[in-house]
Amino acid sequence: MKKSLLLILAAAVLAGAAFGIYRYTSNKTGETAYRLGKIEKGPITAAVSATGTLNPVVSVLVGSQVSGQIKELFVDFNSPVKKDQVIARIDPESFELRVRQAMADLEATKATVLTQMAGVGAQRAEVSRSEVNLADVKRDYERKQMLVEKGFVSAADRDKALAVYNGAQEQVKTARAQLAVAEAQAKNAQAVVKQRESQLAQARVDLDRTIIRAPVDGVVIKRSVDAGQTVAASLQAPELFQIAQNLREMQVEASIDEADVGRVKFDQDATFTVDAFPGRTFSGKVMQVRKAALVVQNVVTYTVVISAANPDLRLLPGMTANVRITTDRRDSVLKLPNAALRFRPPGFSDTAAAAQTPAATAGANAGQQLRQRLVGALKLDADQEAKLDPILADLRQKMSALRELPEADRAKARERARSDMRARIMEILKPEQKQKYEEIIAESAGRSADASSGSGRVFVPDAGGQPRMVSVRTGLSDGSMTELVSGELKEGDQVIVGTAQPGSAGTARPSGPRLPF
Repeated sequence: MKKSLLLILAAAVLAGAAFGIYRYTSNKTGETAYRLGKIEKGPITAAVSATGTLNPVVSVLVGSQVSGQIKELFVDFNSPVKKDQVIARIDPESFELRVRQAMADLEATKATVLTQMAGVGAQRAEVSRSEVNLADVKRDYERKQMLVEKGFVSAADRDKALAVYNGAQEQVKTARAQLAVAEAQAKNAQAVVKQRESQLAQARVDLDRTIIRAPVDGVVIKRSVDAGQTVAASLQAPELFQIAQNLREMQVEASIDEADVGRVKFDQDATFTVDAFPGRTFSGKVMQVRKAALVVQNVVTYTVVISAANPDLRLLPGMTANVRITTDRRDSVLKLPNAALRFRPPGFSDTAAAAQTPAATAGANAGQQLRQRLVGALKLDADQEAKLDPILADLRQKMSALRELPEADRAKARERARSDMRARIMEILKPEQKQKYEEIIAESAGRSADASSGSGRVFVPDAGGQPRMVSVRTGLSDGSMTELVSGELKEGDQVIVGTAQPGSAGTARPSGPRLPF
């Protein structure tokens, strides 16, 4: 036992001594081993990744427009239904009583109408009798008036006949007024009949609404009530069922970040996976990019709808989908590992190297080129040129500060700097110059949208095995490989992607600021 322990201790001492010698010699030589990657040729695809939720294309919430107790349920979860099929019934007893009450009220009102019409007839007869009496009294008065003129009767008889005649006229007026009242009452009774008919029709509609029918053909994917449960439809219709019209055609509603939504277009190809089937990839196309922004904790996203064929009904509503939308593709291009673009040798000074690279030199001269174009194209005067210089200087400072920002925040900060520059330049321009500047901005934006290339630098081993910096122009990236647009590298060349010793690799930096219009 002691011998075994001694052997183990001796082996440990030897291993420690060997490791110490290795560390000492490596530190003495100062040489670092590098991991290499190759420049390859092949297809590359740029894509936007996001997560979303599977939903039916058409999903209808079935509610109730009347309150009451659920008496019967005829469907359950996953039940197929046809349009107008009865799927539930609310207890109709109280609604049937309302129908009977409305019918009784209607009959009573119709009887009132008949009574009023009879009264109208009586009043018309009274008017006729008063008019006949008036005609008789008028003839008597005219006859006595003639006799008075001939001296056969006294003036007192004529005056008495005149008084009777005037009284008969007033009786006619009274009878006609009473006829008008009777006719108005009859019309009011007829209007009440229409009101009672409407109430009866409403009662019958409410009774019919106690029968819940399917609005579309589909499948019940949700049932929110049970038999015996009371539903109240006071402020809004309570949800009873949710019916998916066609589960063979579904859609994914994915949330795309505002930084990526500009690359997503209608009819682009998309693929997605779901956790339920980890080995299967589903395909679809972008059907819609909704313009309504969703802001959650200051993060702005837009909903993109992607078609999802589901012929075998394996996909279920509510599943989480991991979406990948293909925004661009190159079939046969040179490409290099993304790790090569991020690699920096130990002790590498990004600022010092930047001043010596063609890409950085172009970045340093971009401000001067921008100034020259604006002065020439817009015909700026001396005062405007003096105001333009501090604007461009401020932009250069902001662009240089982008190196210190995380990759995720760089695009937003760059766009804010551009927008601020454009707004400040607009303030110093005259109206005719503003129109020309807007054309320059639109032209520059069009070139930026069409060109997907950018600048970068990689390191290749020289003849002595030491890293040598090479400037490159890059294009599309799929997350692991990036398109090599131009540069001195060719297919099969090796680039450094890291060091063999952990923790020695540096961090990636952007190559230099661009100064767009």
